[in-house]
Formats: sequence, structure tokens, C-alpha cells
Amino acid sequence: MVKIEDIVLYLLLKANNGIMKITKAKKRWGIILLLLVIIISLAFYPLPPQAPIQYYERESGQLKTEKVAGEKWLLWLYYNPVGKATLWALAKRKLVSSIYGNIMDRTSSAKKINPFIEDFGIDMSVAQKKEFNTFNDFFTRKLKEDARPVDTCSTFVVAPADGKILAYADVSNTDFIIKGYRFDISSFLDNPELAQKYHDGALIIIRLAPADYHRFHFPISGNISSNKKVDGDYYSVNPFALRKKAEIFCLNKREYTILANPLFGGVVMAEVGATMVGSIIQTFKGTYAYRGEEKGYFKFGGSTVVLLFEKSKIHIDKDLLINTSKGYETAVKMGERIGEKK
Repeated sequence: MVKIEDIVLYLLLKANNGIMKITKAKKRWGIILLLLVIIISLAFYPLPPQAPIQYYERESGQLKTEKVAGEKWLLWLYYNPVGKATLWALAKRKLVSSIYGNIMDRTSSAKKINPFIEDFGIDMSVAQKKEFNTFNDFFTRKLKEDARPVDTCSTFVVAPADGKILAYADVSNTDFIIKGYRFDISSFLDNPELAQKYHDGALIIIRLAPADYHRFHFPISGNISSNKKVDGDYYSVNPFALRKKAEIFCLNKREYTILANPLFGGVVMAEVGATMVGSIIQTFKGTYAYRGEEKGYFKFGGSTVVLLFEKSKIHIDKDLLINTSKGYETAVKMGERIGEKK
């Protein structure tokens, strides 16, 4: 026969067990909520102040400050702890850049064009057309034939794109971007044997900001090798990002060809992808290219063209070297001289 005290004891134990279960559930939710509060607090933590991005305008010689597209977003990704985690998990991935690139191919993206033109003061008088179906249609716009005169002297090297240049006469003796990190040619080319040819050569980096004309052209005439593709991530190439992660050029997706020229030897021309770059499109077909001829274009996003020269093959223009030694880029236009045969 069941005793009353046994029933009471059973009910008390069951009730106590239920309380314990509720208490454990509350603790779990409490921990989750605490973590969420910490993450949200960190996400909105004030960003450290950053020096503005300054560059020399070659034409006027003036030191100017660059207006950066998505500046707050970039700073958050590279300088906020939650932003860094987001960068690692999502922003540097091909999928994210591909999705955004596809959005810029939609007709609905055309509404972004006029505000972008006004915000960055883009000169549309040199564009071949004024009406665009999508943002990428505008972003990859062609210019009028005379918009970018190309220096035709056979001993000159011309800028392959509109952008801002960093130039190094001897890569083997130069710290790249941030003191303590050297440009790793072997990693960049993904070819140690080929890299030996450029170990103590010259390096020119042309950074294209989102507001720039985004087609790239050949810096010299010459025979062209097949296109080599190197898989990688999609970090931003903006100086804000480079200050934090100098090896970006050796981590990002890139493609390169070699231009063979009797005066300059084999010149590596590489295109480097970046955050939100939908694609690198190679438009040139053939085995011989002429200086200033179009090689291809980048879809939406900031990007970079890298030139590598063998030792003693080029005299880079002094103003570019001097400005680089001071820590400044120099704004150039496609087709203008940036160096000559050594």
C-alpha cells in the first residue's frame, strides 16, 4: 500500500526537478543573451581614428584627399572585432562578391548611377554613351577615342589604367606598403621559377578606386603569353585595408600575362580582384598587342593592376618614385608616360 508521505515526497522531487530544468533553460538563455549583448556592443564600438588617404595629383602636383566609397563599411570590416570576423567569414569570399556583382547587373541597379556620378564628380563628357541599362554597364563604360591620348614613343611605358600609382625601382630592397612586409613575388605569381626573373626587378601598382574608369590597357607593345589565373580571396585593396593587411595582393584572386618586348624583356601584367568585384573580364584576343590597346575590364568594385619588370629594364619616372618614398600614391590617367627604357 502506497503511503501518503511517499506520494508527497514523489511530488516534491518532481516539482524540484522541474524547477531545475527551468533554471537550466534560463541559464542557457541568459548566456546566449549575454553573448548577443557583448557582440552587439563590440559591433558598435567606436572605430579608431584613421589618417585620411592622401595622394598627389600628377597634373597639378597638389596633395589631395581621396573620397572613399563605403568608407565606414571598410573601416568597420578591418578595424572592428566583429567586422573582422565578418570579413573572415563572408566579405572576402567569392560568393558575396559574385552576388553583389549580379545585383549590379540587374536593371534595377541603374537608379544608383546618377547619385554615384554626382557624389564622386565623374566626368561623363568623355564617355562614349550617356545612357546605361545597369550599374555595371555604366561602371565598365568605354571612353571616346581621344579621351586618353597614348604616348606612342616606343621606349616609354604608359599607365595601363586610370588610378593611383605606387612605384618601386627594386623590389628586393623595398619594404612593401607596411614596414616589415616584403612583396612576395613567388606567392603573387604562384610560380617560384618565374619569380626568380623579377626578384630584384621593378614593381608598379595601379589602384583603381570605384569612381575610376575601369578598363585596363597594355603599357607596352609586345607578344602576349596565355593568361594565368591564380585563385584567391576578395579582400579590399583600399589603403585602409592595406594598412591592416599588407599581403592582400598575394591573397586575392588574380590573373596575369607576360608581354615580351625586345626593349623591356618579359613584363608581367596582372589584374587583381577585390571586395565586390564581380569579375575580371579579358577582352583582348590575339598574340600581339599594341601600347594602349584594351586588354579587359573589371566589373563593380575597386581593383588593381600590377606590373613587374626584370632588373635594369625600366627607369620609372622620378616623381612616382619620390611620392612613393614619402608614402603617397600618384594619380595618373591611362596612356600617360610612367617610365622609359633603361
